Formats: sequence, structure tokens, C-alpha cells
Amino acid sequence: MNRTIRTTEDVLALLDGLFPPAEPFWDRFYADRSADRPFFGPEPDENLVSWLDRGLLPPAPGRALDLGCGAGRNAVHLASLGFEVDAVDLSATAVTWAEERAREAGAGAGPRFHRANIFEAELPCAHYDLVYDSGCLHHLPPHRRISYLALLDRVLAPGGHFAVTAFAAGAMGSERPDEELYRLGALEGGLAYSPDELRSLFREFTPLEIRPMAAQDPDSPLFGVPFLLTALFRRTH
Repeated sequence: MNRTIRTTEDVLALLDGLFPPAEPFWDRFYADRSADRPFFGPEPDENLVSWLDRGLLPPAPGRALDLGCGAGRNAVHLASLGFEVDAVDLSATAVTWAEERAREAGAGAGPRFHRANIFEAELPCAHYDLVYDSGCLHHLPPHRRISYLALLDRVLAPGGHFAVTAFAAGAMGSERPDEELYRLGALEGGLAYSPDELRSLFREFTPLEIRPMAAQDPDSPLFGVPFLLTALFRRTH
């Protein structure tokens, strides 16, 4: 049977097939814990800590959802502050590491980790006060921004906050136009975003702060690299 497209999701799934599958790559990526990757450490993002310290994000208790949580450093930090945290990652290898890290940290009640595609995860809560994404969006192919916006619309509570860190245009990541990526059949390691592109993509939300991540020294208790762009938004309806 050749005529299989009937729904929008059918189209999205077809477009997924134009790019290499992500799960095997990320399992290999997280398999070597000794690799020299700065975000393999346990330190939370400096912007997340800054927003909490400055009151741009409401303090715990609250419900938080960590998209593409990796080895769990931000999920563990939020749980240690008293947030009820669900954290999702496609890689079983990453989730195993995150669960070990949470146990070792004794992070409050501990995050609930889910090995799943972020668009298919069965979450225990209908709405979250904070949806946090540290490095997931920039690894999604362009058509999955549709799914991403639909996910936010579904899970972010009215008045809730959404935050994202992504490769910064001019610093790291592919700046090819979306249509070229489909001809290439690759994301070239991740897509770069400018502040204006994030404002446009999330135009239904109120921007509270968009800035480069502040670089941190190697001995800092926080994670920060200057090639990432950070953005905080609030849902107003």
C-alpha cells in the first residue's frame, strides 16, 4: 500500500524518516561517561539558577517538566529545591545515568525519569508550572517544531513558565535554512537560533529574558558555556 498519509502526524512521521534515527546516536553518546563533554557534569545551568535566585521563576513547590533531560543535572537540581519533577529523554543510557545521579544526590523526593520520545511520553501530570529544555529543541528537525508547540500548549499550565537553551547563531550550530536541511538529510549536529527566531517561534508567550549563557569557570558549581542562547517565557493565557 503506497497511499498511507491521512493525518498531520503521518506527514510528520514521513519527514522524520528523512533524517537518521536519533535514539542509537544518543545511546552511544551517553555510553562513555568519561568523555570530555562539559554538560556531563552534575552542575545545573547557570541561567536556571539565576532565574530562580532573581525571582523570575516562582520558587518551589511546583511541577516541573525537563525535556531532553540527558544525565539529569537540571532535573536533580529542581527536585533538590522541592519541585515535583518529571524528566524525559529518548536515550535509555542517559536515563539510567540520570537515575543513578538522583539516587547519589538524594535529591528531595527525586525526579521521575521517563525513557521516551518527548512527544509520546506518558506523563503523570496534566499540567506543569515550568517546562525546561536544556539542549533538546536544537536537535529537532524543523517539522517537529509543530509537535513541540503542541506539546507546550498541552502541558504548560496557564501562567506557567517555559525556558529553553539552544545553540546560539554565530557561535555554534547549523545556520542553513530549514529547506536545505531536508535536501541534506542531516541536522549537522544541531540547529542554531537567534533571539529573534526564538521570539518568533514562541510568539504566543511573553519573553522575560533572552541572553547568551554566561560562561563559567571549570570549578564553578554551575554549568555555563557562551555558545548557548538562553530564553525564558511566560504563558499568559
